[in-house]
Amino acid sequence: MPPVLPFTASAVLALGLVVPTAPLTASPHLVALKLAGLDITVPASVNLGGAQMNGTISAQLGTVTVADSRSVLASWVATVSATDFARVGTPAVVIDKARVSYWSGPVTASVGVAVRTPGQATAAAAQSLSSPRTAFTKQLGVLGTSTSWNPTLIVSVPNFAVAGTYTGTVTHSVV
Repeated sequence: MPPVLPFTASAVLALGLVVPTAPLTASPHLVALKLAGLDITVPASVNLGGAQMNGTISAQLGTVTVADSRSVLASWVATVSATDFARVGTPAVVIDKARVSYWSGPVTASVGVAVRTPGQATAAAAQSLSSPRTAFTKQLGVLGTSTSWNPTLIVSVPNFAVAGTYTGTVTHSVV
């Protein structure tokens, strides 16, 4: 059996792919964008594990938290997007972001009263990050709420993957 290579996710996501001849690692970036009165925090770094060609890797990214200090009944939508994952060095190989899926999962922690809805509550609802997706929403919240979740990233490793380090960016934003 070929060696298993590490995948990493963080403010910069990285993933490692395993191929029959050599190990593969990756370094992703995680980015947070926010609006006044809203604050979003994302993990700095996460190890996604390893995978073989034609395999998949699934790992939680760590806690994402949106804190809302705006007025009563304010709502928000947190969105997630990704770039392609590109191999560092030569040969140049790209894992298209369409091969990267995301599911937010349930609320893991919350403060205050609000209606909170995950974009993808279960693994069965995972969505490709080929385009931006809703990660979470909050409606009808009172002043001083926060919502946390621990999303999962799933990478489908193509059969053309070459051992090495792949980097990409996963961005969470809130408006």
